[in-house]
Amino acid sequence: MSERTAGMFSGKPCNGRVLIMDDEADIRKVVRLTLEKAGYEVMEADDGEKGIQEIQRDENPILMDAIICDIRMPKINGVEAIQYFQTQFPRVPLIVMTGHPDVDMATSFLQSGVVDYLVKPVDSKKLVETVAKAVDSKDNSFV
Repeated sequence: MSERTAGMFSGKPCNGRVLIMDDEADIRKVVRLTLEKAGYEVMEADDGEKGIQEIQRDENPILMDAIICDIRMPKINGVEAIQYFQTQFPRVPLIVMTGHPDVDMATSFLQSGVVDYLVKPVDSKKLVETVAKAVDSKDNSFV
C-alpha cells in the first residue's frame, strides 16, 4: 500500500504521516517542506519530550508511519526518545538524522532496527527515498 488516505484530516491522498524531531527550526522547516512536496503529512517537535507528546496526541498513535529523530536535543535527547519509541511503538520505523555523525552510534542504531542514519545536511532525494523505505517497511511488517 504505497498511497494511503489521510482523509480523516484533510481528504487528500497521503503517502504517510511523519514526525520530525529536531531542535533546529530551519532543519525542521526544510524537512517538512521536502516531505510535504513528496506527499507526506508532517508533524514537528523541537525536542524528544514534545515528540513523545506529539505521537501520543492522537487516539491511535500507530497512525504515525515514520519518525525522523535528531540526536542532540534538549530535555529528552534523541537516544532516549528512540529507546522510548522502540519500546512503546515498535512498528513505527525510526530514522536518525544528525549533524554530529558517530560511526559507533550509527552502527548501534542500525543494529537495533533503525531504518537509516542520515547526516545533515541531507540531500532531498535521499531524505524522500529513506522515508519511503521506512513507510514501506512499516506496511510490510503487518503482512
